[in-house]
Amino acid sequence: MSGIDSLPPLRQVIEDHGIAAKKSLGQNFLLDLNLTAKIARLAGDLSQCDVLEIGPGPGGLTRGLLAEGARKVLAIEKDSRCMPALAEIGAAYPGKLEVINGDALEVDPLAHLTPPIRIAANLPYNVGTELLIRWLTPKEWPPFWSSLTLMFQKEVAQRIVAQPGSKAYGRLAILSQWRTDTQIVLHLPPEAFSPPPKVHSAVVHLTALPEPRFPADAKTLERVVAKAFNQRRKMLRAALKGIAPDLEDRLIASGIKPTDRAETVSLEQFCALARNIKA
Repeated sequence: MSGIDSLPPLRQVIEDHGIAAKKSLGQNFLLDLNLTAKIARLAGDLSQCDVLEIGPGPGGLTRGLLAEGARKVLAIEKDSRCMPALAEIGAAYPGKLEVINGDALEVDPLAHLTPPIRIAANLPYNVGTELLIRWLTPKEWPPFWSSLTLMFQKEVAQRIVAQPGSKAYGRLAILSQWRTDTQIVLHLPPEAFSPPPKVHSAVVHLTALPEPRFPADAKTLERVVAKAFNQRRKMLRAALKGIAPDLEDRLIASGIKPTDRAETVSLEQFCALARNIKA
């Protein structure tokens, strides 16, 4: 029996079901159930929310979310080896867990969840950033989710919360901070996982804002930021060459010097530039 429910400890679950972590799936299992319960608490009050979890593996975080009172958890897992272990969790929490054996990039969670929805996940390393960008760039805002509580490699987490002037500042910081409040809420060492990754990890909590922090057309902002940081060592007048006529005038009108580099430009200035280019 584990410390948070009547189910076996995760090491035993992994052994019983033969779920050795696969590098090809970006798997690193978090085995400390007290830690998974802590991450679930960091996601906020779950009692009135449905929760989307990506890559539950043997179900450590799943159990934390359910033990902390989630109204319902939808767990999307690509690895069919994990299905029996997740089924056991579902039996222990009747009517609270739905499991889909599939690719998170292809499943529409809204067909299975009722708002309000929170997303909480120890994301597989190989799809984590792609999923985050999808959640940050929907066609309409506010999005279907109210908050994201996500585990990343520490380097990726630092890129999400980075400020202008830092080496980590870039596209991910702009897209995250434009529409959400971002905060690193927990740091985890490699030895917290099985197998231990070569890097440290961190949990980031992102809360969706009712409206973007500054007005801008989403597609224009994404295009400007992608081009600016693709050549971050160049002056912006060179990095953004061809993106709009009279580029230098538009940069100046946005409070940006044409000789500035992308990493020195604030979110507010990038939004102003997106508006000036759109106009």
